[in-house]
Amino acid sequence: MKIRLSLLLFLFPILVFSQGKTDTIQVYSPAMKKHLKAAVTTPSSYQKSTGKYPVIYLLHGGSGAFSDWHRNVSEPGVVGRMAEEYNLIIVTPGVGPASYYYDSPMLDSVRYETYITSELIPHIDKNFRTLAKRESRAITGLSMGGHGAITLSAKHPELFIAAGSMSGVMNIDTRMWKVPAEFRTLRLQGQKDMLGQDLNYDGPEFSTFTAVGLVDRMKANGLALILDCGVDDFLIETNRQIHQLLLENGTPHEYIERPGAHTWPYWTEALPVHLLFFDRYLKRE
Repeated sequence: MKIRLSLLLFLFPILVFSQGKTDTIQVYSPAMKKHLKAAVTTPSSYQKSTGKYPVIYLLHGGSGAFSDWHRNVSEPGVVGRMAEEYNLIIVTPGVGPASYYYDSPMLDSVRYETYITSELIPHIDKNFRTLAKRESRAITGLSMGGHGAITLSAKHPELFIAAGSMSGVMNIDTRMWKVPAEFRTLRLQGQKDMLGQDLNYDGPEFSTFTAVGLVDRMKANGLALILDCGVDDFLIETNRQIHQLLLENGTPHEYIERPGAHTWPYWTEALPVHLLFFDRYLKRE
């Protein structure tokens, strides 16, 4: 027993010592004329080699920030552990609250589709040793970030090989959200401010500003897709809706429902599942 205990004590530091390194950067957006923060996590091998790495873009939720995935997770250091385990770079960008990662036709201050696809990704590829190609890049996120990951990948298939959503807002129609009426009214007003009054939430011609309106593009693009949501999440019906639409149009995807709500313990457990899924598709040197 003493020998086994000594062996465990010897091995344990090795298991927890190797973690990714996280740097906070600022990226200027010419489209919005402002700087935005992002965190970039590299594996320990990055400092020891000259090789290039695949990249995962990991998006935050509606009232969150670039640091959420590093500060709010129920398992501290899970992002660094994932970067280390899969030997890749993970980028967590910050965007404006309740902005849904699209370009507003009404507000010049909300141009986050342009920012992510035309400003942030080129900046990361220029300043870090990335494999700067579609086959080595994936995107996922939680809640509003799930909406962003699915819509950005659907609109820009030249940038991503795979995409995911954790508890994502798959339909921005707040009538489908199991939340108090005053919250729905507040979010709906925010959407009207950003998108205007002409919002089409009802199928089959959904607005292309929402994920359910892009299912035909998802089929045509052939991206690898993973979507999951907790059965107690207030967004579960929007996830079941997009799952059904993808089944109806024959789009291959992985869909998961499991116990859980709209919480950080759920997303902390979901992240390794998404990384395992992406690892099947990401190309490496």
